Order: sequence, then structure tokens, then C-alpha cells
Amino acid sequence: MAGTVTQDPPSAASGRPGRPMIVTEDAELLDDLLRLCAAAGAKPEVHHGPPERGGWESAPLVLVGDDAARRVRGAARRRGVVLVGLDQDDPDVWKRAVEIGADHVLMLPDGEQWLVDRIADVVEGVGRPALTVGVIGGRGGAGASTLACALAVTSAREGVRTLLVDADPLGGGIDVLLGGETAEGLRWPAFAASRGRLGSGALEESLPELHSLRILSWDRGDCVAIPPPAVRAVLAAARRRGGTVVVDLPRRLDDEVAEVLTQLDLAVLVVPAELRAVAAAGRVAATVGMVVRDLRVAVRGPYAPGLDDREVARLLGLPLAGEVPAEPGLARPGRKPPGSVARGPLARFCKGFWERTLVEAGGVA
Repeated sequence: MAGTVTQDPPSAASGRPGRPMIVTEDAELLDDLLRLCAAAGAKPEVHHGPPERGGWESAPLVLVGDDAARRVRGAARRRGVVLVGLDQDDPDVWKRAVEIGADHVLMLPDGEQWLVDRIADVVEGVGRPALTVGVIGGRGGAGASTLACALAVTSAREGVRTLLVDADPLGGGIDVLLGGETAEGLRWPAFAASRGRLGSGALEESLPELHSLRILSWDRGDCVAIPPPAVRAVLAAARRRGGTVVVDLPRRLDDEVAEVLTQLDLAVLVVPAELRAVAAAGRVAATVGMVVRDLRVAVRGPYAPGLDDREVARLLGLPLAGEVPAEPGLARPGRKPPGSVARGPLARFCKGFWERTLVEAGGVA
């Protein structure tokens, strides 16, 4: 269309999430859209056509009623425009969407949940999802929880919003490893009934904060299982908040763990450099690799004869994430949490890991 300019809506990273805009004169459609905005916690601006001054370009999301498509045809092209209608059988709706440069065409009531989620993203100021990394042991006692803690502590020290998630209900609680078993905040059992969409900001604020990061751990009660829909809702909310999410994974694959694995960007398999551990890790890798597309191995010494980190990676057929260094005195009573000594070998390993991984991912929000 001549004389138009494609513009982007304001970035969530700007810290100024705006109000969605509704453009329609259809009373029935307007009632539906106002109801969906209310469900998402949004207070929209309502117009019969593109506003004369600003608004159209600055709104983070514009919902154009099918009745108003003709009236917005001359507005500047921009992202974040959704054409919304009620007639499921209208064959010309796609043509009108192209004419106004809409990103999506949505018919109600079928698309209601998608639209509520999209509006809620606007309310929360959602940007790039968190880089989500899982850590799992190749065998028992491999040091996966220690590495998960160190990665999370290092990420937080670099000023990145960080959440450490304990996905192993039988592990005793990763908050203990950080010295925070008495810290105030919710644990996994509090989210057992969660379904649908959780507010990411509310989730973050409800969790214990230790060493500048948030922790979702287990309590010392009898609840040792969280339904997959609750796991899905909690992790999706955590990822929408941006930054990094580190997950300490158990060495098993049930429905709950499978739900966690589907939300990982990559997983790190921690393997001691001994033949029996490599054999056990091969079975873990075969299981986890069915769900996680990016699985890497981190090798921990001391090395058995004939083994080094590259040989372990070769035997497992996995990319090498590096050699996890030993840190003397880590288990000593009163010792600071893993990774908290900035110049220690473990912290240096974790910093290098994040630097490489964030470059691959193009940075984090």
C-alpha cells in the first residue's frame, strides 16, 4: 500500500507495556473483546477507527474488528495487528487481513484462549522467553544439583533475572543446598492445583529469594508429585518472565518430568569420567534425548585410565559442554553455595558456559 510505513509496537524490554487497542463498531464483537481483555487483566482503548493522534503506532496490540477493516486500510503498517471476526464461513476475511497488514486472523469463539494469552502477554510486558537449561546426572551422585546451583548463582551474579527450579521431589530440596530451607516463599505443593495461565510476575514474587535469584523447590512434606498441567503452567509462567531458568532434573522420565523436558532449550548431562558412569549415562541420554533436541555432556574428573572429557563425549555421541572443575571444600559445613565464589573454578566454568550459550541464543531478555 502506497504511503505507509511498517512500524513495530513498543518493545516489552522498554519497561512500558501499554494498553491493547480495540477498533470496532460491532456491539456484539466489542462485548466479547472487552470480556476477554478483562479475563487477561487488561484495560483496552476502544476506537471506531484509527485514532487521529498516536495510539495506532504505539499500542502493543491492536484488535481490529472485521467490520472496521475498511476504515483502517489507510493506517500505517505495523506488527501486532489481529483481525477478529465472528463469521466462521466468511471466505473474504483473509483478503481483508492482507489489506490491513494483520499478523493473525482470529474467529470467535474458537480463538478465545489464544487471544486471552496474547492480551495477557501485553499486560505482563512479555519479551523474549527465558533461556531454559536443564541439568541431569549421568548416574547418582554425579553432581548435577551442584552444577545447577552454580549455574543459577553465576547467572544471577551477572545481573540476569534467574529462576532455579528443583524438578526432583525426592532430592531433599535444592533450597537446602543454597542454605535457604527456612526462607519465606511458596514451594511446589502450593502450585499443585494450578491450571491454564499463571501470572509470571506474581509467580516470581511468591518464591523465596536467595543470592539474588528466585528458587522453586520442594518442602519437607508428603507431596511428591505435581500434575503435568500444573508443571506446564508454572514453567510457562517462569519462561515468560525472561532471563534464565535453570532446572535440576531427576534421573527418571515420568509424565511430570517429560513436561519439564519439553520446555528446555538445552540440557546438560553431568558424567563422572569412569566407565560405569559412562554406561549409565548412555541410558539416561537415550531417554532424555527423545524429548530434548539439544543435549550436551559436562564431564567431571578424576579420570579413569584411558578416559578424558573428549573421549567421554565421543562414547556418548554428544557435544561437549566442558569439564566441570573440582572445587575443594564445597561440602564443608558453613561453605558458601556452589558458584558463589566468583573467582572459584566452578564459577569460572559457569561463566564461560553462559557466555557461550547466550551467544548461541542471541542473548536474553
